[in-house]
Amino acid sequence: MAMHPETPGIGATLAPSPAHIRSTIASVVDQPDDLRALRLMHKTLADVNRLRILQRLAQGEATVSELIQRVGLSQPLVSWHIVRLRAAGLITTRRVGRETVSRLVPEAFKDFAEYERRVLGLEHREQTAS
Repeated sequence: MAMHPETPGIGATLAPSPAHIRSTIASVVDQPDDLRALRLMHKTLADVNRLRILQRLAQGEATVSELIQRVGLSQPLVSWHIVRLRAAGLITTRRVGRETVSRLVPEAFKDFAEYERRVLGLEHREQTAS
């Protein structure tokens, strides 16, 4: 079976794109744990639906059902976002019967801001500027 050079098909090989090569190299490079922790928090806060959940939890505890009403997402999606927020240490959860109740951990934001300043070296810069 003859293959046309511009038409990929069975047996045809495609070269990886430069972006794919850069991405692969970046994933192999050793990434310090402190920078990974910063990335985790920033990725968690980069989602608008998670921010909407946090906004609701700033008003007080809420069940998954209440969060579903607030953000308009399905139960599995809300639960998925809750897992991400809990992994970042921004919320805690507890079971009450069949419901999961989530609570904001307000001190987590202050702790993270201090940690980020320390990791990025901003504390040292501010001290030398004073």
